[in-house]
Amino acid sequence: MMMQMLEAGGLPILSDSARKADESNPEGYREMERVKELAKGGDASWLREARGRAIKIIAYYLPYLPPNLNYRVVFLQRDLTEVLASQRRMLEARGETSDTDDERLHDLFSDHLGDASRLLSERPWFESIEVRYREVIDDPVRVAATVAGFLGRGLDVGAMAATVKPDLYRNRATHIPGAQGRI
Repeated sequence: MMMQMLEAGGLPILSDSARKADESNPEGYREMERVKELAKGGDASWLREARGRAIKIIAYYLPYLPPNLNYRVVFLQRDLTEVLASQRRMLEARGETSDTDDERLHDLFSDHLGDASRLLSERPWFESIEVRYREVIDDPVRVAATVAGFLGRGLDVGAMAATVKPDLYRNRATHIPGAQGRI
């Protein structure tokens, strides 16, 4: 959703379109497979050429970003109960299952996100803003204006907000039968 907002607002994005839109994300993923190579010690020189563009990088890959560049990070946070429900449904749609129970995954994700938050606050090459997924859904114009201000790029706030589709917010923590988790 955030990548769609940034693109609509006028910020060029980097995406290889390798991961196509599907039932889990009908608007598409806007990701780059090259990002995954960072954790394997792969070539990161392409990041310098990406300056001024948005790249989707999940929290797991943040520690692998080279320190010789500066990054503005929009750290989108979503309730972990919702994330787990979304992942469970995505796996089911693909006919796959997870060997790890939701409580353990919740704890692992929570620890990981805490580590990512600390990394963003402690490393001088990161400048970041935290954005809550639910707030984007509830007040997209305010959040779009905040993100545009943070990025300082003169983005079209109205166009950014217009991409938010609350009907695609299907895994709400308050509407998941039997969901257990800290909110």
